[in-house]
Amino acid sequence: MNVVMKSALASMALLAGSASVAHAAGAGEGTVTFKGAIIEAACSIDPDSVDQTVGLGQVAKSQLAAGGNGRPEEFYIKLTGCDPSSLTDKTVTTTFTGAGSVYVPGALGIVGDAKGAGIMMVDGAGALVVLGTATTPQALADGNTTLSFGAYLKGQATGDITPGEFTAVTNFSLAYQ
Repeated sequence: MNVVMKSALASMALLAGSASVAHAAGAGEGTVTFKGAIIEAACSIDPDSVDQTVGLGQVAKSQLAAGGNGRPEEFYIKLTGCDPSSLTDKTVTTTFTGAGSVYVPGALGIVGDAKGAGIMMVDGAGALVVLGTATTPQALADGNTTLSFGAYLKGQATGDITPGEFTAVTNFSLAYQ
């Protein structure tokens, strides 16, 4: 074999080796982060209930005019591994907190391009949730308990409704009795 041919074969072998190394390095990578908390409580909160997103849909401006409402959407806080035996009343209350609406008294405020509305919440019995105030106590069962709630968009009583995207955030805390 001549020198040129040997050199060409060596170069091709070197290129083939570096191509497979480059391919392996770019095959994908990532990170998995685990987070949680150990709590002293009668129940654990199901991971799907800790951080939720509730879609309220696309509500027509005309539906919200003069204090009108959007369609209620249900959401749940699922409790697991409940052992209410050490509790006096075997109940739990939920307190929702967040910034109040400047447009709708008693509603959770919205932020974004949309204006003139707020989010109302109700408990499983249909009673309005008052921000910062504990809900009516709900019974706890041994094992699993699901707390039911609903939310809907409500327009302001007077004034214009401005179309656009919005978000709102409420935090919840549980108290066992």
